Amino acid sequence: MQETAKTFIAKSSIKAADLEHRRKINFNIGKYNDVVPKGKEQFADLHLARERAKNLKWRAIETLDQQLEEFELNFSKRGGRVIWAENAQQAIDEILAICREKNCKTLVKSKSMVTEEIHLNAALEKNGIESIETDLGEYIQQLDGEAPYHIVTPAMHKSKEDVARLFNQKLGTPISLTPEELTQVARKILREKYVQAEVGVTGANFIISDIGAIAVTENEGNARLSCAFPKTHIVVVGIEKMIPSMTDLGLFWPLLATYGTGQQITVYNTLVTGPRQENETDGPEEMVVILLDNGRTNILKNPKQRESLYCIRCGACLNACPIYKNIGGHAYGATYSGPIGSVITPHLQGMEDYKHLSFASSLCGNCTEVCSVKINLHELLLENRHESVAEGLTTFSERMAWKIWKLACLKRGLMNMGSGKLKNKVVNGLFKGWKENRSELEFSAKTFNQLWKERYKKG
Repeated sequence: MQETAKTFIAKSSIKAADLEHRRKINFNIGKYNDVVPKGKEQFADLHLARERAKNLKWRAIETLDQQLEEFELNFSKRGGRVIWAENAQQAIDEILAICREKNCKTLVKSKSMVTEEIHLNAALEKNGIESIETDLGEYIQQLDGEAPYHIVTPAMHKSKEDVARLFNQKLGTPISLTPEELTQVARKILREKYVQAEVGVTGANFIISDIGAIAVTENEGNARLSCAFPKTHIVVVGIEKMIPSMTDLGLFWPLLATYGTGQQITVYNTLVTGPRQENETDGPEEMVVILLDNGRTNILKNPKQRESLYCIRCGACLNACPIYKNIGGHAYGATYSGPIGSVITPHLQGMEDYKHLSFASSLCGNCTEVCSVKINLHELLLENRHESVAEGLTTFSERMAWKIWKLACLKRGLMNMGSGKLKNKVVNGLFKGWKENRSELEFSAKTFNQLWKERYKKG
């Protein structure tokens, strides 16, 4: 078994037994479930809205090469610069080169799971650059030395008491502070960093090809400050975030808000089309967009898995998943957790190391049911399982066990052979891994075939 799989099993076993951890995330997900139905009321036909969004993403992904080139052309017209990064190292090298050119000592960062994917903070720290997360949840996680726990709500697993204790330990604030007071403490610290920072880094919720812009959605205003205050703005974004037209935002922004946080529309929705122009009073002097592949074209060339690139990172599938609600985000050992993470991570980071994530699912289909753009997530998880077997990523003992099982199932004489007790002993002896977290398999004393013959035996 791969080390990543062993680590996953160990972490998930611990978290599944941690009742306090489960209480916290189920409490927070419960709050989410209370408000989402209200947000959905804004749609006259929710099914049609989701179907339309899926079709728009289909168009964007099927013509992705053209869309990206159109974006680069339009963005460059306003003085922006586009860099194409094939992998994480190329992206990091480009960012470090810009930071060295600008003599950057302090960098503020906002709205970017992609920078977590390429481990940008570690690279910056290694090169003597202070990198500060400015989303409150991300800032809390950075203080605690942890990765984000959830795509939308990075500190979902922490209670207000946990945050108060953390601020007390790291910042020396009184442990009795309320959530509002803790927010004010973070705001005071971060506002000073915006002014000090030479470079600001953000992600993007959408790339828009027809106007050459990036769209950022947030609730705190920190992404706008990270864009506007530093003289250099770097956007790191996955190539799959493309949508064809600015008019599509009229559909995607409300969908993202409703399925992400239950809002009708997120508080701050910003379009950035390039660096500050001659007649503008604010904004960065230089703006660079890094278009990151990092395995996404592996998914693009797979006709069945390509659908996963439609994801708009609303996080709804995580909140609906019974596995995620029991083991939490950190157990996955990947940047993207939950059902969507289990679908894309094996293709982004290697099927051999991460195939186990696609098996950590009940295939209940709840993720597909709640997906804002109707991705058939549970079918893609099943397809991942098939691909891992087709690639030969199974153990000899597993292959032999299924071979024997198939042989027995295809021979009525073998199925009827032996008592229920004997079958129990053989099968439970073969499938030892099954019994570690489950009860033993138990066969009936007689097969259905034998019972049928007894009941309807010819006179």
